[in-house]
Amino acid sequence: MRTEQKPLHSGFGATTTAREVLTGIDLAGKTAIVTGGYSGVGLETTRALVESGATVIIPARTQEKARSALAGIPRVEIDTLELIEPDSIDAFANKFLSSKRPLDILINNAGIMAPPLQRDARGYESQFATNHLGHFQLTARLWPALKRAGKARVVSVSSRGIRFGGVDFDDPNFERREYDKWKAYGQSNTPNSLFAVALDKRGEADDIRSFAVHPGGIYTDLLRFLPAEELAALERSSGALKTPEQGAATSVWCGTSPQLDGKGGVYCLDCDIAPLISDYDDVEELTGVLPRAIDPDLAEKLWKLSEKLTGVKFDA
Repeated sequence: MRTEQKPLHSGFGATTTAREVLTGIDLAGKTAIVTGGYSGVGLETTRALVESGATVIIPARTQEKARSALAGIPRVEIDTLELIEPDSIDAFANKFLSSKRPLDILINNAGIMAPPLQRDARGYESQFATNHLGHFQLTARLWPALKRAGKARVVSVSSRGIRFGGVDFDDPNFERREYDKWKAYGQSNTPNSLFAVALDKRGEADDIRSFAVHPGGIYTDLLRFLPAEELAALERSSGALKTPEQGAATSVWCGTSPQLDGKGGVYCLDCDIAPLISDYDDVEELTGVLPRAIDPDLAEKLWKLSEKLTGVKFDA
């Protein structure tokens, strides 16, 4: 049964931190993977999970940066992963699977935002390839470990970038239309929400539940591609900002909270299931989720496109 896209009134809110979400939750013996878990929101996600007893594997694009950021944090394992390279994804997943460990929590947190037009070796636009297709393939390859857990959660980090638009199914890689970095960013964030809808449908029988998350407005390294004038304009137009600790809270809540037992396939914001809001493109600040980002028909259409572009199918 698909969970209704309606707030639970969880008792948490926009200023709740990841540590506060985990109060009273013991994750000893649990294993988590957090992509991008060595900077910004990902780093705070890692810290909170470790402090509650979990072992956290960090697949890192930059090993030296990861080792420096994670120094002194116990029960953290660092490995190599480049989400835009299919062979790198398979190598990481195969290494983890060979350990025979169950995977209790997978947080697809890594991403890029608004770079100039770049393509991977397949010719795929970099934001769509990294933020969605890379995590689609990673989750598929790790599926046996998620099933082995007996009860697992998959969390895909989206953003208010869904307001920039959905997926252009006829030209997802900007081969026939002019590249627009913000439309491309929207096209890489809306799939993270649609992915949670389709994945939860397939995982429910094995008690693998899936969620999409908007962490809130936070200034992190994600903004590195923006020129100074755009960054200044963004600062002027932004509403209340969160700290990284607050930004990590909703991912951690979705990955661990007993309030979500038996639920899934929903978009979450401020440590709660987000309300459904009107579907229009010019919304500046998302107070909920747009219908197009949780549409089950679009989710299935995206699933088929993702299988075609990656050549990967889930054993689900």
